[in-house]
Amino acid sequence: MCKWYSQWKLVNGKFTLMFPTKNLEHKMLQVGYKNIIGVDEVGYGALAGPVVVCALMIDWKRVKKNDALLKLGVRDSKQLTAAERERIALALRNDPRVTFQIASASPATIDRINILLAAQGAMRRAVSRMMNHELRIKLDKKSNSIVLVDGNRLIPKLKLPQRTIIGGDQKVFTIACASIIAKVCRDQIMIRYAKTYPQYGFAKHKGYGTKEHFAWLTTIGPSLIHRRSFTLTSKLL
Repeated sequence: MCKWYSQWKLVNGKFTLMFPTKNLEHKMLQVGYKNIIGVDEVGYGALAGPVVVCALMIDWKRVKKNDALLKLGVRDSKQLTAAERERIALALRNDPRVTFQIASASPATIDRINILLAAQGAMRRAVSRMMNHELRIKLDKKSNSIVLVDGNRLIPKLKLPQRTIIGGDQKVFTIACASIIAKVCRDQIMIRYAKTYPQYGFAKHKGYGTKEHFAWLTTIGPSLIHRRSFTLTSKLL
């Protein structure tokens, strides 16, 4: 089943867009976990710029049944407009019940160790920063914390229980929140890069492989923030 189709469900004869729920978080709370951390990355497949990760946790004990937090319209960041993402990200940043940390890996790091290891390293740093600096919780297997990771790969060398969820940004509320903040953060980075490298149109496509982006790459070649290890980029060197 394709990712787009999986976000729709046939309800009463009509296809309805499904929003991520807090069901998994509540199950984790019921079995004894106190800190439930959602992790997602943005920029994995881009040709230029960093991969950005957000690790995010919500204090669910302070969230009511019909809380405004649950009515923000949170869902997979790719299914939101830029304005919607920015609105939701701002609300999450200003909510005292939401804790998060950002980490990233540069194009140079991606080229040196590959995109998978770079993304996993950023995930590990984001989780570790939050646990060490925000919550002062010791990183060990006895901690009442669990990490919910979008995708099908665990974060290596992370001394915390983990669970992977394929399509987690579509299904799990905490992961969807993390995806939105990561996306807004990375978009802002690419907009800043657009001022340094205006000829590539980074403010529009954010470093992904659009027709416009390929046209400029073919004409003038890659910039310093292009990932030279990516096949499509390396062919233009």
